[in-house]
Parts: sequence; C-alpha cells; structure tokens
Amino acid sequence: MNNYQYYGTGKRKTSIARIFMKLGNGKFIVNNNNLNEYFTNKNTQLIIYKPLNLVNLINIMDLYITVKGGGISSQAEAIKYGISKAILNYNKNLRHILKKEGYISRDSRKVERKKPGFKKSRKRSQFSKR
Repeated sequence: MNNYQYYGTGKRKTSIARIFMKLGNGKFIVNNNNLNEYFTNKNTQLIIYKPLNLVNLINIMDLYITVKGGGISSQAEAIKYGISKAILNYNKNLRHILKKEGYISRDSRKVERKKPGFKKSRKRSQFSKR
C-alpha cells in the first residue's frame, strides 16, 4: 500500500473545501472533527458520499477535509466537488462516470449583488401612480 495523497479543491458560493485523499479504511475528518459531528444532517452527509459511492471507493479511501466559508449546504456541495476532483487525480479513467452524473462541472452561481436604489438585488420599493 503506497502512502500517496490525492488532492482536490472544491468551491460553491463562498465555500472553499480542500480534500486530501489517501488509501485507507474509509475515515472522514472534516475540520478536525468526525463527519457525523461536523455535518449532523443525514442528507448533507449523503451529498458528500455521492461521488465515492458512484465509483465504489467508500471504504477504501481516508479523507482529510478542511472547509471554510458559506453555510452547511454550500460547504457540503464544495466538498462533493472537491472529492470528485481528488478522485480524478487518483484515477483519470473514472472521468466519464463522474461527468455523466454531473459531479465534475462547477456550479458557478453566486448571490447577486445589491444595486443602488433597490432594497435587494432586484427588489424595488413599491410603485405608486398617485
């Protein structure tokens, strides 16, 4: 068993995740916490496991993850994207499987900025004719 580490960076909204993946027995460490302690919601945990389940690496890889910025959901999406990129560094032949499910494409949507004269980015004050 080699001790080589595979790296991937994931971004979503304002969240940035760094993934360090190596061969092991399926340990997940997120910001020095266990995955279950950091993400208590089961749906959020399932989002993170998706790329690993797809290529059958769930109990083969140990993951050390640092994530910052954004909320819980966007952090989970950033981790999912970062894991997909780390899997590509591990094995380039898995690209077509991940691409088919849409895990390789970056979700570039961000919050639209507030414009002057508006209450929010597009919300105006109510128009009165008289």
